[in-house]
Amino acid sequence: MRNLTGPLPTRFSDLLHKARFLKGHLLWLSLWLGITLFIAVLGWAFLLSELRHAREHAETNALRETLNLARNYAGHLTRNFDTVDQTLLHVRYEWELTDGALSLESINKKKLFHAGSIFQVGILDRNGVVTTSTLPESIHSNLGDRKFFLAQKFGIIDFLYLGTPIYNTYLKRESMHFSRSLSQPDGSFAGVIVVYVAPEYFTTTYSESSLGKNGLLALLGDDDIMRASRIGDSIGQIGSHAFTQTPKFSMLWGSELMDGKAWFADGRSRYIGWQQLEGYPMVALAGLDQQEALAGYYANRETTLRNAALATLALLAFAVVASLLSIRLAWRKHQLEQTQATYRMATEEGQEGFYIARPVYNKEHRIVDFIALDCNSYGARLLQLRRETVLGKHFSALLPEHDREEFMSRMLQAMDANYYEGEMESVGEWSAGVQWLHLKMVRSNDELAITMRDISDTKAHVNELERRGNEDALTGLPNRHWMQNFLPQAIVRAQTERMKLALLFIDLDGFKAINDTLGHPIGDELLRYAAERLKVAVRPHDYVVRLGGDEFVVIVEQLAEKSDAAHVADRVVMAFKEKFRLSEGTHSIGTSIGISVYPDDGTDAHSLLQNADIAMYAVKAAGKGHYRFYETKLYEALRSRVDREHELRHAIEHDELVVHYQPRIDISTGLVSSMEALVRWQHPERGRIEPHDFISLAEETGLILGIGELVMDKVCAQLADWARQEHKIIPVSVNVSLRQLSHGNFIKMVTTCLKRHRIPAQWLEIEITESTMMGDSQDVSEVLSVLQKMGIKFLIDDFGTGYSSLSQLQKLDFDVLKVDRAFTSEVDKTEEGRVFFTAIITMAHALGMRVVAEGVENERQISILKRLHCDEVQGYYVAKPLPPALKQSEFPLESIPEIA
Repeated sequence: MRNLTGPLPTRFSDLLHKARFLKGHLLWLSLWLGITLFIAVLGWAFLLSELRHAREHAETNALRETLNLARNYAGHLTRNFDTVDQTLLHVRYEWELTDGALSLESINKKKLFHAGSIFQVGILDRNGVVTTSTLPESIHSNLGDRKFFLAQKFGIIDFLYLGTPIYNTYLKRESMHFSRSLSQPDGSFAGVIVVYVAPEYFTTTYSESSLGKNGLLALLGDDDIMRASRIGDSIGQIGSHAFTQTPKFSMLWGSELMDGKAWFADGRSRYIGWQQLEGYPMVALAGLDQQEALAGYYANRETTLRNAALATLALLAFAVVASLLSIRLAWRKHQLEQTQATYRMATEEGQEGFYIARPVYNKEHRIVDFIALDCNSYGARLLQLRRETVLGKHFSALLPEHDREEFMSRMLQAMDANYYEGEMESVGEWSAGVQWLHLKMVRSNDELAITMRDISDTKAHVNELERRGNEDALTGLPNRHWMQNFLPQAIVRAQTERMKLALLFIDLDGFKAINDTLGHPIGDELLRYAAERLKVAVRPHDYVVRLGGDEFVVIVEQLAEKSDAAHVADRVVMAFKEKFRLSEGTHSIGTSIGISVYPDDGTDAHSLLQNADIAMYAVKAAGKGHYRFYETKLYEALRSRVDREHELRHAIEHDELVVHYQPRIDISTGLVSSMEALVRWQHPERGRIEPHDFISLAEETGLILGIGELVMDKVCAQLADWARQEHKIIPVSVNVSLRQLSHGNFIKMVTTCLKRHRIPAQWLEIEITESTMMGDSQDVSEVLSVLQKMGIKFLIDDFGTGYSSLSQLQKLDFDVLKVDRAFTSEVDKTEEGRVFFTAIITMAHALGMRVVAEGVENERQISILKRLHCDEVQGYYVAKPLPPALKQSEFPLESIPEIA
């Protein structure tokens, strides 16, 4: 009660209010003292009644638990039947792919489905003869007279046949038959696929921790035939099931106590729950032994009776204290009623429904309903009623029919635990748009204060965010975020089950070319088709994930052997052999697949994904279109490549690249006509590194762009330096790759270097290889045309190694043709070599191009080339690549022989 502080009028008002309260409860207090004395006399009678209620409560819990067990068991059985049916459909699909030539023996070895002692598969032809089976001894047997075969043969539509348990002579044990029909392309009957499943397959979920030592699991068909049963460790066989007679149930689900002598072979009574399976004509039964279910009650009863004697003696001593507490409780109840009225008034315009509910008890003192004592206007609107209509009504009549049982169950939980808070998904008819409710229930004495809030919009938003966060928007496949959550759990399962797990890292070969040439909409279309093809190629229980771009991952669980992952990879590779029919025509792509296996290649998600990626990269480097398992040496090779790339990047950033110059000599005058700029890497530890040791790496990594810009700037700077020393300047040619020409800023880079060093474009020549010139790229042709108009000459390098044509040479209008050293080396050895060289010179001169012979090695070659009217020569015999001199006129050319 409040302390007597504050202003005098307020204290006087409080005292007057409490006096009126005590006056109104004097009769009640007198009755309480009399009841206390009466309880002392009748205490034992009351105690026995409470024990009876406790037993009833224990039995209620047992019935509720058996119903929950039956529902869980029904869900498990539904998944079992789905698994069997998926196996039938999967085998039928494989049979159709092989045009009826499927060998179950071979695909069983690949473990594409789980065949074993309790799960076998067979295929019968149209006459009922077993053509292939995971049971070799059953092949060639005629089963045309069996019920499952006749049912499928004369069935009008495709359906799943569920047989009854019979003795299987091949398995030498009891089994159930599941089957589906096979059809020819014209729709005619072609045979039957049958799966033999041992009944104990459907009772493997028996757990002593939940069902006890004498619990029960059973599967009963709508035809009143028991398919499977198990009590404890005893599994029923034909003629020896757990039941002495078949039970019949009038409802789809429920629970009841069944007498042991009337129903069970072992004579023990049980609480039985049953649940009809969704989509299958079966009923799942789960049972708890009565003695085991009530063991806690019996122990509590013994303790209670022992303590009751002491409690009887102490009751009178607490009578006075109880009276005082009763007054206090009555006062609190009075205050609570006032608070409730105040709270209801405060929440009238809020967005929460508020209710006060009082339980309704039956003769056994069990709560059977609740009465609405109070509610606010919003609470009435949630029930689509007016507040005056709600007051005094039973909640069973107020709540929507489909939500009634669940809502009442939560009210009972709040009564038992004094508090409940949670969410409830609604399927009933509340006010418009209500799908999710947030409930909060607080017990005060023997009443419930309930607040209810509509959270449908919030829940829908959260669910949509979760779905979007785990799903790839383009293909509908799980995405990287989903995999990051799923893969660690899959690894834990593999560790627990002592099985292997594989990751297939898949990259689409040729996708970039299609995406770049046909556009992103066509690329997206191709990715969607590729995702569908991947889902069909893998096993039904494997997961296909899109990481992004054209990269996918397949998670393959439950592998007994590492080689099993190869079978899945084979199917993926084969699935992409067929071309894709896109809206822009038919196109082919392949797959490069890297495989990592737990625990051999990693024990966590990051290492498995990284190693699968490394293996995929090795497939790309080896020619694409196949798969490869991860090996340690692959990582070491990648690490070495990364180190080399890092060193080369460091060399570009710290100016470790130097340019040497190799002269080209005019064969008729003996004068230097031009110089070729050749880059060298002056490594601080390994010394000078030749181009063939790093240029290919630069091309692969894109560092060639940085090298090309650096070399171009050094050459322009050197030309500017030579120009400051003398008047006549000899042009310098720079080698350029296709990747540089294709880069969008190549023209800008060249013009910027020319302007920066203030040199004319005529001093610069650009060499491109013949294979680069032959690329059918309009962009490259436009780049060459723009630079030629500026005055830059273009040379074809390594001529004879590509696939050039006269029309392309004429169209691109090159200035100089440099013949590859492979042909120069033959000019002094064979007549054919001279004839070929003559033809090249004649062709080039006809097109207005000068001819340079590369790789000149001796004076005899020079003499022959001069007679063939070759224009220029270049090679180590003439001059090696040399560092730049102070002046071009002072370039160290003493070693150049007299060739004029």
